[in-house]
Amino acid sequence: MASPLYQSIEILSREKGIEPEIVVSAVEDAIALATRKYYKTVENMRGEMDRETGEIRAYVFKTVVETPELVEDPDNQLTLEAARELAPEVEVGGELRFYKDTSPLGRIAAQMAKQVIFQKVREAERDTVFQEYGDKTGEILTATVKRLEPMDVIFDLGKTEARMPKREQSRLEQFAVGERVRVVLLRVDRAAKGPQVIVSRAAPALVQSLFQSEVPEIYDGTVSIRAIAREAGERTKIAVVSRDKDVDPVGACVGMKGMRVQSIIRELRGEKIDIIEFSEEITTFAEKALQPAKVSRVSITDLADKQLEVIVDDTQLSLAIGKKGQNVRLAAKLLQWKIDIKSEEEKRQEVEQQMQAMGGGPSTAIEAVTELGDSVMEKLIAAGITTVESLADMTAEELSEIPGIGEKTVEKIAVAVRHYFGQYEEGEERPIPAEPVLVAGEEAIAAAAASDLAGDEVHSMTNTPEEIIAAQAAESGSTEEIDDFSTEDIADAEDLLSDNDANDANDAREAGIEMDNDTIDELVEQAQETSDEGIDG
Repeated sequence: MASPLYQSIEILSREKGIEPEIVVSAVEDAIALATRKYYKTVENMRGEMDRETGEIRAYVFKTVVETPELVEDPDNQLTLEAARELAPEVEVGGELRFYKDTSPLGRIAAQMAKQVIFQKVREAERDTVFQEYGDKTGEILTATVKRLEPMDVIFDLGKTEARMPKREQSRLEQFAVGERVRVVLLRVDRAAKGPQVIVSRAAPALVQSLFQSEVPEIYDGTVSIRAIAREAGERTKIAVVSRDKDVDPVGACVGMKGMRVQSIIRELRGEKIDIIEFSEEITTFAEKALQPAKVSRVSITDLADKQLEVIVDDTQLSLAIGKKGQNVRLAAKLLQWKIDIKSEEEKRQEVEQQMQAMGGGPSTAIEAVTELGDSVMEKLIAAGITTVESLADMTAEELSEIPGIGEKTVEKIAVAVRHYFGQYEEGEERPIPAEPVLVAGEEAIAAAAASDLAGDEVHSMTNTPEEIIAAQAAESGSTEEIDDFSTEDIADAEDLLSDNDANDANDAREAGIEMDNDTIDELVEQAQETSDEGIDG
């Protein structure tokens, strides 16, 4: 019959899930260490426990060598001659035991032995836990909340404890002692001081396991989960695909009236879940991954680095990005691609800038915006804004930062620039071009020009010298070659005609000075009538 001590060891072994021999070995090592400390010796010492009686003994053992020359450690080695005096049947390489009295061992030795036993048992327990859970990484376990620590939650897995760090918890979840929850086994940390099994409620594998348990089509393989992106406590995006064309993967996961997905949301304490259909075409998949935002177009900018450019309407930009960039961040995790989101306006400005950079770009002086006023224009030029294009690209906030520019001035600048580009809102009057005011001499010039258009006279302002000479030759009935005239001949012919040329500016001004107002009006009327007749003809 086993001794009471050995029976206690067996009970302890069953509680810790370790073999009894491990505990017995720990007890023997503890007794040997305590005995060596008590006798203050460096001799090799071992402990021995009798399972039947429960007696624990300690002894020193020495190895037998053949000759004295071979003795290297007198405390732990013995010659063959000396050994045979004690045990005649001993051979070289054998061992002789010398038992030590353990009865003098006191409280200090017993405490030391206790610490050694506990350490050995803990090491054996950790090895057992590693062998039990080391190959279960990623599996879903049902655990009971054992205690709540300031940062961590400790779970009871039955055979051991598990720890859930703060970063593996969902911000929506609060636990109570004794509550049973499902957790994901992340890893087994053998170097941890406390519980070495690390579990999580924030891992995407938890969502996948919940869908497998709630959706029969996923469990039997008709619908498969291709990708999951999750931010615990906030939102999860899951991409599913169906192997059966008659089965809608999204509808199967949602369930009738959303019953299936709602049960998963309750398990996750209200975490939002987006279910989208997987597509092998990356651009199509990106459009679906950015839901609920509507995407205008998707293009691949860098295939090697997996970069996408997504263009959305200006009203959809904030929805596509999401709160604190959550929507686009989850979409990027789901796609495993980098996503650059731009609005239509941002893309248009980018294209314009690229075109201007390629062609040098138009540049118009800011003085062309006449509605600005001298004082505002001086302030803009002092701030380094010298072109209309740079002024048009500035925002209201940037303009308000210029010294001396207030809110009303910003509005005035915006209106002036808009009018410069010909953009008028309803109710705004467009400026009517003013007719030029002519002085007396200029009126005569205008009348003479109108007469030229009617064909009244031939002037050097309307015809070239070559054309005038050709006309004269035609009237005289003789034909003269223009090439026969020298440059001086052509100049003399032009001077001759210019004596009576009313289009000559100086002659017109002199004629205008001599004419009174009535004569000028009459001349203008005649010129207008002649012009009208020429147009009608």
